[in-house]
Amino acid sequence: MKRSENAARWLGAGLGVVGGFLLGYFMVRGISSAHPGWAIIGLTTLEGLIFAYLGTPYVLGGWRSFNFRLTSTPLPDLLSGLLGMIVGLVVAVLIGVFVRDLPYGYGVSAVLALLLAAQGASVGLTRRAEVTALFFGGAKEPESRRVHAVLLDTSVIIDGRILDIAKTGFLDMPLITLSSVLRELQTVADSADVTRRRRGRRGLDVLTEMQKEPSIDLQVTEDDVAPTGDIDNHLVRTAKDKGWAIMTNDFNLNRIARLEGVAVLNLNELAQAMRPVAIPGEEIVVTVAREGKEPGQGVGSLDDGTMVVIQNGRRLLNQTITAVVTSVIQTSAGRMIFAEPGSGAESRRPPARVKPREETA
Repeated sequence: MKRSENAARWLGAGLGVVGGFLLGYFMVRGISSAHPGWAIIGLTTLEGLIFAYLGTPYVLGGWRSFNFRLTSTPLPDLLSGLLGMIVGLVVAVLIGVFVRDLPYGYGVSAVLALLLAAQGASVGLTRRAEVTALFFGGAKEPESRRVHAVLLDTSVIIDGRILDIAKTGFLDMPLITLSSVLRELQTVADSADVTRRRRGRRGLDVLTEMQKEPSIDLQVTEDDVAPTGDIDNHLVRTAKDKGWAIMTNDFNLNRIARLEGVAVLNLNELAQAMRPVAIPGEEIVVTVAREGKEPGQGVGSLDDGTMVVIQNGRRLLNQTITAVVTSVIQTSAGRMIFAEPGSGAESRRPPARVKPREETA
């Protein structure tokens, strides 16, 4: 038992002794001196001591529970409960005007005040949303899950497709570029390696074109905290703190951001989703470019890069044919189409032959 609880119990016992003594004293005041008043006083004092000593823990437990609920309940709920209690008391006073003249009218009014105050507080705490909607208008709409802003990664800027996509109007949210990303692009543009230098300059050109386009909301924002270590981790932390999404083509950044609970917009996934869907039985025009892994197979590709495996297509190598789709499968590398050469003369289109030059005399 804690020292404070022990002290509170003995304090409650002391109050019980005082209360019991006063109760016994007022009881024996009207009794003649022939009755043993000291016995009654002693009995009530002992009862006060016992009941107070045993009942103090329950009182303390109830107070702790009430205090915990008081401190853990949100302030709007407390205010709503207080408003409900006030309304209950007002209703109790109005009813008490009519029952006050009845027998035990004041007692009935007091009981009504307690019951209605408690009921009003309970309704205010548990039905706060409905009460607020009743007095102040419609219920609050649920929070929108729409992306408010998108943080651009270095890879997606260098890629350049973001410019064409933003011009179409599908991205109507602000596109955010951190100053640390600009510095990284500048570092790549100043690189001694020719390929890296071209990539960096391409990224800067893409941002310049996006800034000139009036329909694109491009914002360059200073970093709240200077990036320490990997720039990818800095982007994830910034997006998580701001509630933004990240647009990237980096596979590792994509996985890390999703594990951190950050929304990710991946242009490669968008391009994969926008590829036309081939239905079994549909005819497609494809050029058999090389041999397949299995005997007799030929392999070609559509304009969007989708690989087409043509059964018995090896004999049609380097020819553009009309093939019939037999099945479509989705792999980790993308969509793969299986087809067979179409029937008839139209299925084979021999390549154009170069007319031999006539010999001159």
